[in-house]
Amino acid sequence: MSEVQHSIKIVARKSGLSAHVIRVWERRYDAVSPDRSDTNRRRYSDAEIERLTLLRAATHAGHSIGNIAKLPLEKLRELAFEATPSAGLPASKRGGATATQAIAASIGAIEKLNSTELGEILGRSAVAFGQHGLLEKIIAPLAQQVGELWRSGTITAAHEHFASAVIRDFLVQNSKSYAAHGPAPVLVVGTPAGQLHELGAVMVAAAANDLGWRVIYLGTSLPAVEIAGAAIQNKARAVAMSIVYPDDDPNLAQELESLRKHLPPEIKIITGGRAAESYNSTLEKMKAIRTKGLSELYRILDQLRVPG
Repeated sequence: MSEVQHSIKIVARKSGLSAHVIRVWERRYDAVSPDRSDTNRRRYSDAEIERLTLLRAATHAGHSIGNIAKLPLEKLRELAFEATPSAGLPASKRGGATATQAIAASIGAIEKLNSTELGEILGRSAVAFGQHGLLEKIIAPLAQQVGELWRSGTITAAHEHFASAVIRDFLVQNSKSYAAHGPAPVLVVGTPAGQLHELGAVMVAAAANDLGWRVIYLGTSLPAVEIAGAAIQNKARAVAMSIVYPDDDPNLAQELESLRKHLPPEIKIITGGRAAESYNSTLEKMKAIRTKGLSELYRILDQLRVPG
């Protein structure tokens, strides 16, 4: 399936540039090369949105658009980090910080329970990598590391809940400007009863929002009948369930089967998370759509946007 493409209005909102500046940078500096629709309207890819966002950050830091318009994305990301050095990184490493360094700095902020520092790192990472890159390169691996540190006893449950809360609030705030309304397809997101870890569900909601879905976020540990009721009431096209921990809940299989039973067959169920594989036989019987990562989730959501 072809990549999702966006109108110049959406690109202006996401990049922070005016439509006029985007057209000028395209025409004069060849900064991006959007496709054209049948009616000759510009259609931009996610990569072009990221490029324009990075160009905006770099030009605000004093770089000439004429000098940087055609630079590769990796170089533009370095310039963006140089413009807004990541909080928590040593001064010697602030220029050209990598995703690995941003994750390490985030872990440090979590260990100190410093919400301001963690929020600043996430904000600078969003500028450097774009929304897709933030989720795939920073937040997803960060969530995995936090989970491993918690399970090993290196950090406490308080640290894990702190990280989830700060990341959730950041993603919710960052997504408000792009919330879809009207005819956009609806996705209900949450975790089934007994599943208390919400970071996976929050990432699913942010990814869906980024693709133009209208997201109904229910939070954690809800009974199947309530999830089904919310999906039916909002005429959802799909329900996404995050299954992270525990992986041996004797009641979860019954909850999942109940969800499928109470949903109309046309409402799809998407499942993912570290512990989802432990319930594979139940998910196969339900014909749930399985996803093992954000890249696969983006593809699935893209496909489901078109009914049928």
